[in-house]
Amino acid sequence: MNDSNETTRVEPRQLAARVLANIERVMSGQTAAVQMVLAAFFGGGHVLLEDNPGTGKTTLAKALAKSIGADFRRVQFTPDLLPSDILGVSVFNPREQTFQFHAGPIFTQILLADEVNRASPRTQSALLEAMGEGQVSIEGRTHALDEMFFVIATQNPVEFRGTYPLPEAQMDRFALRLSLGYVSAETELAIVTAQGERHPLEAIAPCIGAEDVRNLRRAVKAVRISVELKGYAVALARATRDAASVQLGAGPRASLALSRMAQALALVQGEDFVTPDHIRDIAVPVLAHRVVLDPQAKFSGATPQQVVADVLRAVPVPA
Repeated sequence: MNDSNETTRVEPRQLAARVLANIERVMSGQTAAVQMVLAAFFGGGHVLLEDNPGTGKTTLAKALAKSIGADFRRVQFTPDLLPSDILGVSVFNPREQTFQFHAGPIFTQILLADEVNRASPRTQSALLEAMGEGQVSIEGRTHALDEMFFVIATQNPVEFRGTYPLPEAQMDRFALRLSLGYVSAETELAIVTAQGERHPLEAIAPCIGAEDVRNLRRAVKAVRISVELKGYAVALARATRDAASVQLGAGPRASLALSRMAQALALVQGEDFVTPDHIRDIAVPVLAHRVVLDPQAKFSGATPQQVVADVLRAVPVPA
C-alpha cells in the first residue's frame, strides 16, 4: 500500500493495530512478543531475539518488513564474515580511474542479523555506530542510513560452540531482548496446516506506508507519561546497579529505553497514556540484557531476569 491521504488520516493507534493484525496472520500465538517488537520499531530501538531455531524469528522480521513495504536484508553472521561484508567496500574502476563505493546490506530499512554472535567481535562492532547513531563511517566518510533503519538480531541461547558473546556496549544498543518461545500444540498444528500448500508470508501485503511509520514514531513521543512514572523507570534501572551479585547494572540508556518503550507499548496496545503495568510488562526485556552478574552468582545459577524480577518486587509502584 502506497502512502496516501487516506492512510495518513488514520489514528496512530489504528495504524499500529493494523500492522499487529497483519503480522499475526503469520505469527499465531505470539501477540505479546509481536507487540514488543512493534514497540521497539515504533519507539526507534532495535531488538535482539534470543531463541531456539525454528521459532519464527526470521518469519517475524520478514512479516514486519512486508507489512510496511520496507526494504529488507538478511545477513547470516559467520566466523569469516568481515565488517566490509556488512558495510560495503570501495572498488577501483580502471576505466574511470576512480574508486566506487559499493554499499553493503546495512544500507536497508530492516536488517536481520542472523546468529549475530557467530561473527567475530570486530565484525559485530560494525553494527555499533549504525544502531547508535543511524550512520556508518567507511574509509573516512560518514554515510547516513535510512531513517527507518531497524535491526533485528538473533542468537541461539543453547549452542555456544564457535560463538563470540556480545560485549556489553553492543548489548546496550538493543532496546529489547526477547524470546518468542514455543507456541501451544493447537497453535503449532494450525501453523503446520496453514503451510500445507504455501507459506502465509506469501499472502502478506503492505498495510501502511513510510509516512504512516513516521507518524507512528512521532505519536510514540506524544503518549503521555507522568513524571512519577518516569521516576519509576529511573528507579528500576538504578536498583539493578545496587542489586546483590550484580557486577554491572543498567545505565542511563536503559532508563531512557524503559520510558520510551513503555510509551510505544502503550500506543501498540491502544492506550493514550503509560500506566505502571506498561513499564512492568516491558522491564525485563529492556533491563535484563544490560545486567552483568558476578562470576559467583552465575555459578550459583542466578540470572539477570531474576535480578530484574526481584527489583520489580522491591521498588514501590507509584500510586
